[in-house]
Amino acid sequence: MVIQVSNTTARRIFLARQGLSASPSRAMSKAGLLELIHELGFVQVDSISTVERAHNQILFSRNQTFKREHLRQLLEEDRALFEHWTHDAAIVPCAFYPYWKHRFARKEAGLRKRWAKWRGEGFDKVFDETYARFAEGGACLAREVKQADHKSGGWWQWHPSKTALEFLWQTGKLAISARQNFQKIYDLSERVIPDHHREAEVSHDEFVDWACKGALERLGFATHGEIAAFWDLVTPQEAKQWVEDNRAGLVDVEIEPFDKGKPRACVAFQGFSTEPDDWPEPPARVRVLSPFDPLIRDRNRMERLFGFRYRIEVFVPEPKREYGYYVFPLLEGDQLIGRIDIKADRKAGVLNVTRLWLEQRSVPRPDAWLGSKPSLPASPGSPALARSSMLRAGTTLGEIAWRASGMRTPG
Repeated sequence: MVIQVSNTTARRIFLARQGLSASPSRAMSKAGLLELIHELGFVQVDSISTVERAHNQILFSRNQTFKREHLRQLLEEDRALFEHWTHDAAIVPCAFYPYWKHRFARKEAGLRKRWAKWRGEGFDKVFDETYARFAEGGACLAREVKQADHKSGGWWQWHPSKTALEFLWQTGKLAISARQNFQKIYDLSERVIPDHHREAEVSHDEFVDWACKGALERLGFATHGEIAAFWDLVTPQEAKQWVEDNRAGLVDVEIEPFDKGKPRACVAFQGFSTEPDDWPEPPARVRVLSPFDPLIRDRNRMERLFGFRYRIEVFVPEPKREYGYYVFPLLEGDQLIGRIDIKADRKAGVLNVTRLWLEQRSVPRPDAWLGSKPSLPASPGSPALARSSMLRAGTTLGEIAWRASGMRTPG
């Protein structure tokens, strides 16, 4: 029997699984922050900070009482979190480290084979030298690792020190110990990762089961491809086999897309409820999401569920951009209703609002949105605000960008 899931219910399920259904104003302790990151599975890290760095904004979108100092302590003092790789750079609970060791092993085999082909025999001597530098000298910034770079004759350059650092980090031999002005400080993993996590071993079958089960729990429903892509730890083939091997604990579901087109076949855990009232209704307030928010990370899934097409345009030449360099999606309740182009002027303590785009189905609500300062579009879907605006923290824009997404200065 295949269970039919309405689009409304599917959106509620996914929002709940992504931590966006709880009140964003509830008090959050450091322990609560760690629990939230466990529930999310990872929080992406990115250096762009037009308003706030991605990891801070992702957490603020879920809880505006989150404190950056708590996150720093969990990473650098408590060692409850570590930085590594999912589909991209991310903050991950240290409790997951034993499973990441399988990723390290796979990555090492692939990188050694690739670089041996590129560089020939003896290419890895610099890896041993770089590792010895940390073993003897302790933690240091990446730029402090001194190594003369040698240019190849091709279109790319061989940078030994940078390549060695990347290899040693990707394979788990080095870890990010801390950050200084967002610059990575590396050290040996044994000095960063707690022994009980670093020394724990799990079998390959346990690793695959944990990765697939954890992904499906956080997605609510998924294809085997979506399960594999969640952490990018297992292959689609491994995820497909896991689904087949665990049929007794799974149900087949069909998810109605936003456009009411052909349903998408997925799996979910037994006991999966299709009753909307069994899933919390998300807060009605408008929240500004990071372009790297896990809710919208899978752009195809987002478009199917929310009818919202979004692409980050950082690497798109300016004349070819449809919207802007770094535009933020707007979430209201269970719908993605538009996008906004904003940038923080930290010296002046203001947000520069350049443009606002609403989806055609969205209805502007001036009182809840921008108040009387900037002009709203005359009709839904209008391409921009009539003029740019500059708003201070705590003014009416705070309802959509400052308070709701935590873009005030955190404690």
